[in-house]
Amino acid sequence: MDTAVTSNETEARVRAIADGMPVLGKLGITVDSVGDGTATMSMPSQPDLSQQHGYQHAGITTLLADTTGGLAAATMMPEGTNVLAVEFKINLLAPARGDRFRAEGRVLRPGRTLTVVEVDVFADTGERATLIARMQQTCICIPDRRG
Repeated sequence: MDTAVTSNETEARVRAIADGMPVLGKLGITVDSVGDGTATMSMPSQPDLSQQHGYQHAGITTLLADTTGGLAAATMMPEGTNVLAVEFKINLLAPARGDRFRAEGRVLRPGRTLTVVEVDVFADTGERATLIARMQQTCICIPDRRG
């Protein structure tokens, strides 16, 4: 099997992975960019996704970071494969309040089986971006079993 693909093919494959996750649409999460070893996703602030103090719930921030890291890892994996997180740690650094939330993932160490990724999550308000979380994640390369 030829695993060499162009950047356009890789981007289309990675975007198809995101398209296969209905939860992203429900939450308004979009793929903003995909590159070699990188991915950026974002979502609007939504009051119905907040916790008792009005900040975005940590579970939503974690979902955004986890998915972004997975897509960044997927850019380094060959055609015919997909990705699953096997481990992550997230540090919540500031209250999650802003107009939009943006996650930027980058591969720290690619591997044939395991890939390590780092993701920063920002709360954007106007021109101001506040780092609200940092995740380190390990993803595993698996055969693509989607339809």
